[in-house]
Amino acid sequence: MKIDVLVVGGAGYIGSNIVKLLKKRNYNPIVLDNLSTGDERTLLNATFYKGELADKVLLKQIFKTHNIKTVFHFAALINVGESVKEPSQYYKNNVCDTLFLLDAMREYNIKYFIFSSSAAVYGTPSQVPIKESSICNPINPYGQSKLMIEKILADFDVAYGLKSSCLRYFNAAGGDPEGAIKNYQAYQGNLIPRVLRSLKKLQGSVIVYGNDYPTPDGTCIRDYIHVWDLAEAHIKAMEQLWNQNKSTIYNLGNGQGYSVLEVIKKAEEITGKKLTFTFGNRREGDPVTLIADASLAYKELEWTPKYSDLDSMIAHAWTALEGHDILQYI
Repeated sequence: MKIDVLVVGGAGYIGSNIVKLLKKRNYNPIVLDNLSTGDERTLLNATFYKGELADKVLLKQIFKTHNIKTVFHFAALINVGESVKEPSQYYKNNVCDTLFLLDAMREYNIKYFIFSSSAAVYGTPSQVPIKESSICNPINPYGQSKLMIEKILADFDVAYGLKSSCLRYFNAAGGDPEGAIKNYQAYQGNLIPRVLRSLKKLQGSVIVYGNDYPTPDGTCIRDYIHVWDLAEAHIKAMEQLWNQNKSTIYNLGNGQGYSVLEVIKKAEEITGKKLTFTFGNRREGDPVTLIADASLAYKELEWTPKYSDLDSMIAHAWTALEGHDILQYI
């Protein structure tokens, strides 16, 4: 019999890829999503409930109907700039609504939780590459909300025995390597979606924020991780929780960085198109370089990114975008 797992936010960019991989691995994903940024068409016939985490009646219905063993949680607001302007909205959605979910899990004795955290918990890093032991000092409400949930999960482990794996992503990129998930739903504020949408003439020119950083080409450097590699890491984290019954925190990244101009050049090379872009001022709070030390995940999860090259990430993202209707997210 297939094991039931609940994927909250499973119709979104990262969640939909994980739902697909769960099905391939013979698990039974149950999806809860409000479709504010997701698309039901990506779910490939997975069981789907449309609704909000704050809907306690719906949560109880799901937990009564299905024998859920593990919950994956991807539902969150993720716009850093917006979080500064609307912190109340971010704490309500990202923290309070997650508490509704955790309390419902307690009621139905569901003990395993995979949390979509973020490198934003570190803020401006004191050292690079960034280890899990690095100081966490978020510089915006979005990062604060992710760190608050990590701390809540630590308390829930001690008090209630709820075991969790907090996965701190760096920059998710790419798309379904098999091309089955057609709508490229990556957050449109991120660099690769902005570049590809501009090349596709779905939006105007791209602004590169700052060209005077102390890097080889003057632009920021970031660690990108393919969404399919993220999906693989999530399933390994779930299986590790079952086997070891111990809460964990892992960085998920490639351990190498690419500059903004390197990403643009590679996108032009792969698509055969020329990007129109301009240089703007630096954005406040943008660190020069963010690169993960993900060696702990490599070792303990026995996980190795398969699509670590920038070519694959951009090519798969372009395939997911090219030739298909694009919903206007964010």
